[in-house]
Amino acid sequence: MANHEIKKGSAAFLILAVIEERPRHGYDISRLIESRSGGTLRFHVASLYPTLYRMEKRGLIAGRWVEKAGQRRRRYYRLTPAGKAALAEHRTNWETFILALKRVAGLRTA
Repeated sequence: MANHEIKKGSAAFLILAVIEERPRHGYDISRLIESRSGGTLRFHVASLYPTLYRMEKRGLIAGRWVEKAGQRRRRYYRLTPAGKAALAEHRTNWETFILALKRVAGLRTA
C-alpha cells in the first residue's frame, strides 16, 4: 500500500484527532499533523481543504469564520457530537488494525 493510500484512508481520523483539543484553522491542522508525525504525514491545501469541506458537510466538524486585527480571516473547525463519536470509532478501528498488523507482519512499536 502506498503512503498516499494510507494517508487518504486516515485523513479524517487525523483531522478529528488534531481538533479534539480545541478548534483550529486549516493551516494549523496541517502543520500539527506534520509536526506530530515527525514530517512523515503532510497535507497540502489541494487535499486538506476539500477533506475539511466534506467532513463539515457530513456533520463531523463545524467551521466558523474568525477575523483578528492585522490578520486575514480564517475558518476554525471544531468537533461536533457526531465527530466525537466518529473519532472514538476511528480509534477503536485503528487500534484493532494496528494490533493485527503487529501479529501478522511482526511489527514492533518504537
